[in-house]
Amino acid sequence: MREIIDDIFDIEGSVLITGVLVGGKQVDIAISEAGTIVGIDEKNGARDAVEAEIVVDGSESIAIPGLVNTHTHAAMTLLRGYADDMPLQDWLTQKIWPLEAHLTGDDVYWGTKLACLEMIRSGTTAFNDMYFFMDRAAEATDEMGIRGTFAHGFIDLSMEEKREAEIKATETLVSHIKGLGNPRLTAAVGPHAVYTVSPDGLSWCAGYAKEQDIGIHIHVSETEKEVVDCVAQYGKRPPALLDECGCLTPRTVAAHCCWLDEADCRLFAERGAHASHNPASNMKLAVGRAMPYHHLKDAGANVCLGTDGCASNNNLDMLEEMKIAALLQKFSWNTQTLLPAGEAIGIATAGGARALGIGPGTLTVGAPADIVLIDRRKACTTPLHNTDSNLAYACNGSAVHTVLCSGRFVMYDRVVPGEAAILKGAAQAAAALVQRAEEAE
Repeated sequence: MREIIDDIFDIEGSVLITGVLVGGKQVDIAISEAGTIVGIDEKNGARDAVEAEIVVDGSESIAIPGLVNTHTHAAMTLLRGYADDMPLQDWLTQKIWPLEAHLTGDDVYWGTKLACLEMIRSGTTAFNDMYFFMDRAAEATDEMGIRGTFAHGFIDLSMEEKREAEIKATETLVSHIKGLGNPRLTAAVGPHAVYTVSPDGLSWCAGYAKEQDIGIHIHVSETEKEVVDCVAQYGKRPPALLDECGCLTPRTVAAHCCWLDEADCRLFAERGAHASHNPASNMKLAVGRAMPYHHLKDAGANVCLGTDGCASNNNLDMLEEMKIAALLQKFSWNTQTLLPAGEAIGIATAGGARALGIGPGTLTVGAPADIVLIDRRKACTTPLHNTDSNLAYACNGSAVHTVLCSGRFVMYDRVVPGEAAILKGAAQAAAALVQRAEEAE
């Protein structure tokens, strides 16, 4: 059995998944050597679309598009459990920031490898990352075989010298990522937030992103204090300030968005900006309000889903995040019908793919073959009255057994290549990081 698994990871060829459940129907899915879906048919028509080098029996599986995590700080897996159950400002200033000051490129490499392992195991095939040493994050992601969008966390604190350093770091990263020529790896600019980046810095980020035709990844209206302080300093709310600086665009992914008002939501829709819902992190850090999903939806804005980093979630399980998102919306806005199961799956797949510009995020002909197979023999998929309901409300990442990204297997039958080495390397990196921080005190 092990030789068969190794062969599957080594072969770069066409794939046929037979008899898999999609939308309540059993179909065959044909995948070309180039990594796109070339056939999907319930009457065996897909079998004629490719002469498959690999055939996978999907008769005991549900197929869904790859999940897209639109807000991460992936290498913060190394900080998982390091500081919990603390007031937000104390959490940041006493624990997280002092530890991050000792991060190295090797730490980010191992932390990102661990994040990719966790994401693959729970069905995520693409993520949108903002952190430091992002060239090493891209290296780790490339080795793991999934998609990543990488932004250097740009923070200038209204200091010109620091802004120039952040500009240089951003330009260096973007040049590096583009130079790799890997279609799975893309670059973005990462202005942290309106309270850490000056209007001059925001305007530079907007102009550079437009010039390079890359995304913008930013935290927006996460807390009430952020909104109140922005109004006091600039006379306008964060989305309006970002719009004035050119940062609200169809290439912008705005994380959190908890304290948007209806006018903010309309502005998001008008500019084509994407709102990333991060419910678990927002609840754990007690930001006081849930993203107004209903206002964003009514305005026509695209909503996607993200986990945030492992220091504040504390995992990267997007199936779990779907349930939390749906329940938080219903509870917060006292509406049982808000964010139903099918929509929760939609924001985690198509919504995220749209935000990152990586295809339709659907199982359709012509789409990238980013495919997740869910085991139908699990307790969470039994009985199967409504597939969407089971996926959104009953399952978590443990139900995922096989994952393809761009038509290549990154997990098969719960096996991910190199898992033991990744766990060991990440554990050692985390221990060494904490030791360095303690010795520096």
